[in-house]
Amino acid sequence: MARVTYRIGAEPPARLDKALARDVPEEAALSRSRLARLLAEGAVRVDGVIVTEAKAPVAEGAEIAIDVPEAAESHMVGEAIPLSVIWEDDELIVVDKPAGMVVHPAPGSPDGTLVNALIHHCGDTLSGVGGERRPGIVHRIDKDTSGLLVAAKTDRAHASLAAQFKDHSVERHYRAICHGVPDAGDPRLRGVRGVGFEAGGVMKVQSLLGRHRTDRQRQAVSFDEGRHAVTRAQVVEGYAGAALLDCWLETGRTHQIRVHLAHAGHALIGDPVYGGRRRMPSGAPGAEAAAAFPRQALHAATLGFVHPATGEAMRFEAPLPGDLSALLAALRGDITQS
Repeated sequence: MARVTYRIGAEPPARLDKALARDVPEEAALSRSRLARLLAEGAVRVDGVIVTEAKAPVAEGAEIAIDVPEAAESHMVGEAIPLSVIWEDDELIVVDKPAGMVVHPAPGSPDGTLVNALIHHCGDTLSGVGGERRPGIVHRIDKDTSGLLVAAKTDRAHASLAAQFKDHSVERHYRAICHGVPDAGDPRLRGVRGVGFEAGGVMKVQSLLGRHRTDRQRQAVSFDEGRHAVTRAQVVEGYAGAALLDCWLETGRTHQIRVHLAHAGHALIGDPVYGGRRRMPSGAPGAEAAAAFPRQALHAATLGFVHPATGEAMRFEAPLPGDLSALLAALRGDITQS
């Protein structure tokens, strides 16, 4: 058990919970949600008296003492799974996740996940998220999508990163290989609701996204119900029946890039859920490689955010994995179109 002590500053908020969060020392690394739980559990003393009511008033200069129990071991087990660590410090860790790895344990994937690997890798450097010694997952990428993912090692980092993802200030760029070449001059695209083009040939797909009405494992585009979603995509290289895209997210919904590109008629090569039976033109360079590609051709290539402790702008890039590089080589053949 550790005790955090401090005094409430001038002109405190009317509610104790808000005053605690405003004035708690930064080095305590206690998020608002963690403070709220500690308050409810009777771990907070105001001038020596235990207070559990979040709305209780508090005066300037009041002495606060918070008893913070040591983080409990997670019910999830660490596993010695190799990780490609891009950055790690006391607050967070950035990894390049391989395709085929699930991020978080679930009924269908109870182990072998990124979280299991992180628990083993980070060990005692996990100070605890929500009172449990585990990494804080603030975003996910699909099992068969490769690329960058950040996880929090402290409550403070978890709260800060979650807030950045919520307000869409995190930079996320993906490399995607799709069927066809999106073109502002394509008359078909002009007739697809929610699809438009911006300066520089940037395709913008805007819609609502929600569960598919008949297949609950899928997401579907809607214009009546669901969550607001915006995806932008720009052609990096065009081929005979395929394209390498730079995609970036204004929002971060489940399967967003995959669903939006399929809606625009440019489904990802290898996508088993949204790709349908789309095939490249027979005889086109790379057609056979594309038909045999075993996963959605999507890679989380760039991740940028503000460091929770230092305020420094952090930006990371992950090169394409070998399978995507090989697919691009096949698609390029002897000639690369621009």
